[in-house]
Formats: sequence, structure tokens, C-alpha cells
Amino acid sequence: MPQKIITANRLIDGEVVWLGPDGDWVEAVAAAAIFDAAALEVGMEGARRGVAAGLVVDPLAIDVVLRGGAPVPSRLRERIRAFGPTVHPDYGKQADGKGTHP
Repeated sequence: MPQKIITANRLIDGEVVWLGPDGDWVEAVAAAAIFDAAALEVGMEGARRGVAAGLVVDPLAIDVVLRGGAPVPSRLRERIRAFGPTVHPDYGKQADGKGTHP
């Protein structure tokens, strides 16, 4: 099974977030906790607690590859959610310094 991270949308503003190693929701994909098959259910339980607390909606485990020790989503859709548009780097998360397309 590939390595995974857990993503969701923050309820208050719709921002894409990832579950961090300490159980908090983080805005940078590089700060996401990485789960293997054995730990994924524990991570999803943490995500469900975030839903119950009204912090996030629609948590989802996604496949990632590690590049330079940082998780990079495998699917284009998730890379766009993580890093912003594939054109116009002056928009999206890359404009904020929170991500760059790998």
C-alpha cells in the first residue's frame, strides 16, 4: 500500500488542510503526517474527530510519494489542491509561499 496523507477542507473558510503529526490541521502539505497501512485507520479516526468538532469536512486519505522527505500528492487533482493552479504561479498557495509545484 502506498503512503498516504489525510486531507479535508476547513469548515470556517473552505481552505484545503492536512492532518498534521500532532493531530492538528495544517495548511502546508509538507507538514502533513504520513501514514502507512497500519496507521491509516488511527489517522482517519483523528480526522473524524475533526469533523465531529466542526473543524473540517470531507476528510479523505490520498496517495503520496516522498520527494526530499516531503509528501507530494500522486494525483494531479490533489497536487492542484496542495499547491495551487498549474499556471499563473502568482495565484494559489504558491503565491502565499505555502507550496510550489514539484
